[in-house]
Amino acid sequence: MTLSTYDTAVKPEWIDYNGHMSEAFYVLVFGFATDEAMAAVGLDEDYRAATGCSLYTVEAHVRYLDEVGLGTELHVSTEIIGAAAKKLHIAHTMVAGDAVVATEEILALHVGQREGRTEPLPEAVQQRVQAALSDAPAWAGRRVLA
Repeated sequence: MTLSTYDTAVKPEWIDYNGHMSEAFYVLVFGFATDEAMAAVGLDEDYRAATGCSLYTVEAHVRYLDEVGLGTELHVSTEIIGAAAKKLHIAHTMVAGDAVVATEEILALHVGQREGRTEPLPEAVQQRVQAALSDAPAWAGRRVLA
């Protein structure tokens, strides 16, 4: 089940010396998609301001599958593929037209910024997360192959 989506067009400043979107900007777009996912489960800006808690990405795996050029319309769909009291396992799929151009899998921890340590997600958030859980896509959970 798709939890949230994020749409954007590739901006001129994202284009590198090879004439396509630089790897850093794939991660930037995925970061914006994570923000949308956080809002969808109740970890939005108001929550962060009120509680001092946020999600911290502690591990990420990006697959760059195709080049995208200036102005390309990108659509990122996000799924929660795992969860525990203090963490979320999130999968992002980036599409341009009908083609999957990149994926990102992240492990995010719920951190109390004042205390500097992980804290359990609020019950209401845990309920939304459980309702949104999806099966992991086939590409998730892989390791980098040499």
